[in-house]
Formats: sequence, C-alpha cells, structure tokens
Amino acid sequence: MFETLFKYPRVIARHRTGPSAEARERFLQHCVSQGLAGATLLRHAREILVIAERIDITSGEPIGLPAIQAAADIWAREQHRRHRVQSLQWSRQLFIQTTTNWLRFLGCLEEPQLKAAPFADRLADFAAYQRDERGLSPATIRGQGWHVEKFLRSLGEQGRSFGDVSLEDVDTFLADIGKRGWRRVSVSTSARALRAFFRHAATRGWCSASIAAGIDGPRLFRHEGLPVGPPWPDVQRLIASASGDSARDIRDRAILMLLATYGFRSGEVAGLCLEDLNWESEIISVLRPKQRRAHQYPLVNQVGEAILRYIQQVRPRCTRREIFLTLKAPFRRLSQGALYHLVSTRLGALGIRIPRRGPHSLRHACAGSTQRACASVKRCRSG
Repeated sequence: MFETLFKYPRVIARHRTGPSAEARERFLQHCVSQGLAGATLLRHAREILVIAERIDITSGEPIGLPAIQAAADIWAREQHRRHRVQSLQWSRQLFIQTTTNWLRFLGCLEEPQLKAAPFADRLADFAAYQRDERGLSPATIRGQGWHVEKFLRSLGEQGRSFGDVSLEDVDTFLADIGKRGWRRVSVSTSARALRAFFRHAATRGWCSASIAAGIDGPRLFRHEGLPVGPPWPDVQRLIASASGDSARDIRDRAILMLLATYGFRSGEVAGLCLEDLNWESEIISVLRPKQRRAHQYPLVNQVGEAILRYIQQVRPRCTRREIFLTLKAPFRRLSQGALYHLVSTRLGALGIRIPRRGPHSLRHACAGSTQRACASVKRCRSG
C-alpha cells in the first residue's frame, strides 16, 4: 500500500519501518475500499504515521479520548512551533478525528459510555408494545418515543420516580413546551403520544388510568394541523434550480422530481435501491413503511431520464445498492436529514417562504396539484 501511495524510496522506507506498519496499512486498504480519493489517502497515511509515533497501540488496552486529546495537544503545539500551522485548532481536530477513526477500525478505541435515558426500560417496553401488538410503523414509533422521552427526561432531571408521576406533571410539561415556542399542533402531537404511553403504562400497572384519561392537548382550529406545501409554480422553480451540469445539481434534480412528482416521503426516497427500478416495464417500486409492503408506480419519462442521468454520470461506482449516495467518499446512502437540508436550502435560496421547508412540503404540494387536476377534469366533464 505504501508503495502505491509514495514514490520516493526514503519516504516508503519511513512508512514501512514506522510503528504499527501492518495496522496502518490495513486501515489504508479499508479506506481504499470505501472509495476515498488519492489526496485523502495520502493525508491519512501521513497522519496515522504521526499518530503511531505518539500513541502506543501494542499494549492491547483500549485507548480513550483523554489520551487522544493529550497527544493531539502536544502534536499541534509542535506543529505551531515549527511554523507549519497558524492555528492549533485545525491540526488538533485532524489528529483527533483521524486517530478516532483508526482506533475504532482496529477495535482499540474506548468508546464513551452513553448515559441511559431516564426510565429507558419503560420507554423500550412501550416501543415493543407499539411494534409487536399494535403493528405501528417504525417512523410512528420513533416519533411518539421522541415525545415521551422528552417528558421522561424532564422527570429524571427533577429526581422524580415514575411512581410519583401525576396528571399535573403532564399538564406542566405541555404548558412548558408551549411557552418555549412549540406550535399548538406540535403540543397536541406530544399530548397524543403521552396519552398513548400512559394508557399503556396503566395496563402494566405502573400508574393510574386517570392520567391518560385526563391528558388534554390544546384546541386546534379547523385545518390548522394541515401542512402547507409551496404553490406548484414554486415547485417548478425549485426543480429548475437543479438544472445545471454539476454532480450536485444532477443528483438533486432526480431527488426533487421524485419528491414532487410522486409525493414520496424522504425515507422512501433515501431507501430506494437499484433493483427497485424496472427499466423494461418502466415501473418504480417503493416500500411503504406504514403499509409494510411495496407499491409500484409507473416511471414517468422525465423522472426516469433524471435518475438515469444521475446513475450514468454521477453516482459513485461502489458496492452500495441505494440509488442516492453522498458525493464524496466514504460513500453512503443519503440520510433523511441530508434530504431535508437539500430541499430547505434550495427553497431558501429561491426566497420561497413556507412554514415547513423540508421534503414533506413537496409531498403536500404534490397532493394539492393532484387535487386541482382532478377538480379540473370534473369541471371539464360537467361542461
């Protein structure tokens, strides 16, 4: 590996005879398999040689963050004294990040112990009940669990036991999140999640059934909870904003067309795999998590062309099966957070102001466009 990266014999010899050469070489080969660029591999090779000279990995003991930070401080000051860096921060951060990645790959990193959430066992029991007995989708379980964990964490911070919880505690919690700027719709959603949790808690004998019965969220006005998508002309502007020839534009255009044309959820787009596209039959299959089965849709020509252009010209050549991947190595599927950033950033750049600027806004824009098209057809038929 060192012979591939470096051409001068003295440099190759330094890397070959340096500490932990075999472990360093294995990590670099792993980086190659992840698709890292040549310049990045060179930087990693130089950095982990420096790390191996300052951190002993041969003891067999796990190495924790304090030891890594101490070595990083010494290295950054040394670089600064030699006038190789102007700021200690960048050199220190690079040392810590590279060391952490290398040691984690080797299994030598002492991972910090995450503090368990208060009443984690009861939250896990509630999630298992929703999954196994109610058959709710993973997204719904995560969403309700997030709200319940917020409440349970507030109890833990007060040093309270679960047996002492009362309806007044729930009311106080809902009032507090409202004062912190939560919208009535969000507070109402939290109240529903807590109602479901305490209904389950009562069946387990953890609390009184009167708590769930007494939870009451804020009053919602008609249509207040309905998400609003951008007008269809703005959606067309959004798609047109990704009409360039850059790798990012080509990828983003295919994603935006899927979101706007079909109204797919961000998780459904992120989870699309190469085998979900049947080019001969012009069909796209999407796994719907709420229904737990795949739905098939006709592949619209413009959408198919956008996806095909991305696959042929931009998509990295790697073993991953997901269609939409990061543009830089290590290549991995786009997260739902990345899709939210993609949509919200482009909407903001165009000056399109809507209450919710994520991918779900395009789902509702799609629904509104379909509804208007149906209404237009009905008017034509009645005429």
